[in-house]
Amino acid sequence: MASSDAEQAGRQDALFTPRFFTLFAFTFTVFVSMFQLLPTAPYRILAIGGSTAVAGLFLGLLTYASALSAPLSGSIVDRLGQRRVLIVTSLVIAGFSTLYAVTTDYRIMLGLVVLHGIFWSGLLTASGAYMAAILPPSRRAEGLGYWGFASIFAIGVAPSLGFVVYHFGWFTMCFEMVALNLLMAFIAWRLPELPAHTASEGRAPFDLIEHVQQFHQHVEWRVVLLSITMSLVAFGYGALTSFSALFADWLGVTPRGLFLIAMAVTMLGGRLLIGRAIDRIGHRRVLLPSLVACAVGMAVTAVAHGPVVLALGGGLFGLGFGLMWPAFAALALGLSGPARSGAAYGAMIAAFDTGIGTGSSALGSIVAKFGYRPAFGFAAVLAALAAPYFLLVEKRFTR
Repeated sequence: MASSDAEQAGRQDALFTPRFFTLFAFTFTVFVSMFQLLPTAPYRILAIGGSTAVAGLFLGLLTYASALSAPLSGSIVDRLGQRRVLIVTSLVIAGFSTLYAVTTDYRIMLGLVVLHGIFWSGLLTASGAYMAAILPPSRRAEGLGYWGFASIFAIGVAPSLGFVVYHFGWFTMCFEMVALNLLMAFIAWRLPELPAHTASEGRAPFDLIEHVQQFHQHVEWRVVLLSITMSLVAFGYGALTSFSALFADWLGVTPRGLFLIAMAVTMLGGRLLIGRAIDRIGHRRVLLPSLVACAVGMAVTAVAHGPVVLALGGGLFGLGFGLMWPAFAALALGLSGPARSGAAYGAMIAAFDTGIGTGSSALGSIVAKFGYRPAFGFAAVLAALAAPYFLLVEKRFTR
């Protein structure tokens, strides 16, 4: 009897289930598709008459559209169900990929990417909410950390693959993305439907207009306010990923991707070595040192004069950032409850994307006027505010 109970408990606490691997494959495919588009779209905009400044708007518009719509799309996910939203958004994004292929006006491309960003936020919130629902609560942060490897691995291979395919033409690359988007829809269709109480189904018929009109009632405001913590760190993340290679060139450091390499190594290593213990240690106990590590990593980067200190800055930032996301996500999802997981995940995405978009653009101006060190130093100051801000807001909502 005791043995049977132990086996049942083990099954309930299992992370690597068929549903986990199915959603892992879905997420990998999603990011392979998207991160082929993002680095090549500016070249397409230049080819059809847009300026460099206009080309830079593509990512910015996508990011802000995703950020602004994520809180609402998250609550829609809670009403319609994660699996249904994953299928629909995958098919709609396939439509956008088709339209990108035939568009010859860069202004239309920029209009399309705004709509694309709205559905992109729905896809991200639905996948995050689905994963949160299938993970055992006692291992949620660990599971979210492992799931994050899907996007990390995809981002590692997708840009290079995108440029290889782009060599054969924009039309060819777009229809390769269509094929990936349809594969996404098929994988999502293979996912089992979640129980009604988890997917928040079985309620009154969904009315989109009414849902938008009652926007303030559907947003998970507690998580929105807590997620400003993420924005303060993501502000610097956007700048570091955008300008670290240029900073390395300015320092005369090779390889120019040293910061990003060090960041990726410690991000992966931290999740593998420490990620499995986050739930046992406590989400809050992991989150606070992670926020401090991010700020210290940015500060070290700002004063770097050679490869050792630059790599140290990237390593500290990657370690903190890699543990921050699963710890914060598990804490926020626990605060909101399973019926509001979509709204909670949408709030996190909104904060994160807003920080990245604002950081990459605002710090670009600081770099242009004052140089790299003041820009990274400013980002470090903002990141240093993340931990005290979190403690201040958390005291109101969780105690």
